[in-house]
Amino acid sequence: MSELQRQLTEIKRGAEELLLEDELVEKLRQGKSLRIKAGFDPTAPDLHLGHTVLLNKLRCFQNLGHEVMFLIGDFTAMIGDPTGKSATRPPLTRDEVIENAKSYEQQIFKVLDPEKTLVMFNSSWMNEMSSADLIQLAGKHTVARMLERDDFSKRYNSGQSISIHEFLYPLIQGYDSVAMKADVELGGTDQKFNLLVGRQLQASFGQKPQVVMTMPILEGLDGVQKMSKSLNNYIGINDAPNDQFGKLMSISDELMWRYFELLSFRPMSEIETWQEEVRQGKNPRDVKFELGRELVARFHGKEAGDKAVEAFIQRFQKGAMPDEIEEKSVTAEDGAIGIASLLKAVGLTPSTSDAMRMVKQGAVKIDGERVEDPRLKMSAGSEHVYQVGKRRFAKVKVI
Repeated sequence: MSELQRQLTEIKRGAEELLLEDELVEKLRQGKSLRIKAGFDPTAPDLHLGHTVLLNKLRCFQNLGHEVMFLIGDFTAMIGDPTGKSATRPPLTRDEVIENAKSYEQQIFKVLDPEKTLVMFNSSWMNEMSSADLIQLAGKHTVARMLERDDFSKRYNSGQSISIHEFLYPLIQGYDSVAMKADVELGGTDQKFNLLVGRQLQASFGQKPQVVMTMPILEGLDGVQKMSKSLNNYIGINDAPNDQFGKLMSISDELMWRYFELLSFRPMSEIETWQEEVRQGKNPRDVKFELGRELVARFHGKEAGDKAVEAFIQRFQKGAMPDEIEEKSVTAEDGAIGIASLLKAVGLTPSTSDAMRMVKQGAVKIDGERVEDPRLKMSAGSEHVYQVGKRRFAKVKVI
């Protein structure tokens, strides 16, 4: 395999789409350090593993000798990204944006090399743009093109309102690429339209259009919906080591491989070897240990990763949990089921009232953690080990 092919293989790992691959190959052939852009709006103070899908790919480009530009969209955050929204998204205040931006700068360097990362803010050039400049920028795109975007189209056709300022968001994101002279821009699959606007605007301003790479949206712990703090199916970068490890151990065996591909820095050849070993009978839990160890070590250090594994083994494998646990499923109405109803449905308690009593007595655990709230609801798609007392266990998937 040539050096160019090796780089391309690393770059394409886990990617959803590369537009256009021939253009990227040509840029790589020139042997120059490319300017790689990814933008994050500071809409919340904490990043989670879903965000690190892009961060990991940026780190990949850094390892290959390219210049990474981490863009904090402090200006666009005050507009509010309409992507995927069925209604106008409320903008953040300037104070909220500044506070969240500070938090981002602290967290991203748990993945990126600070010596090779240029942190930029799009307010740097947008605050210098006059109203006349903004009108000229708006003249480089059409309403018809804007309505090609899926979420805008659906809202327009259903009679839902679209504010004029929402049309400015993809224009400004695209103009960021002009201001930054980006060679490549990364984004989630939901950002494809905006990334392509960047290509168009660069051509309009006489620049060579950027290559667009979209990355998959990482599923959360439930394995169904995208990782999100609002859905409580996330693993935070700043979560405690044992919490991170325990959450990773709760994901399904099938989802584990997707996490390996998108979150791990291990070679795909090693991951594929593990997949074959699991097919031949190796316990997937042992492989999941390595995923948890690697990710905890990334955010908290190698010692923390090793200790998280030891703590988990002490809690679950040395007498606390049997090797063989019966697997069951339960149907949730309206997308969730109460803990008492779940325990009764899978036969861990004879009745919901008994389940409530056991919760109040502290005798119910989920993945080894004591349940405190008898009104706790478990969402559809979740899969956990439930324990009642010392001897009753079941691995339950909520469907």
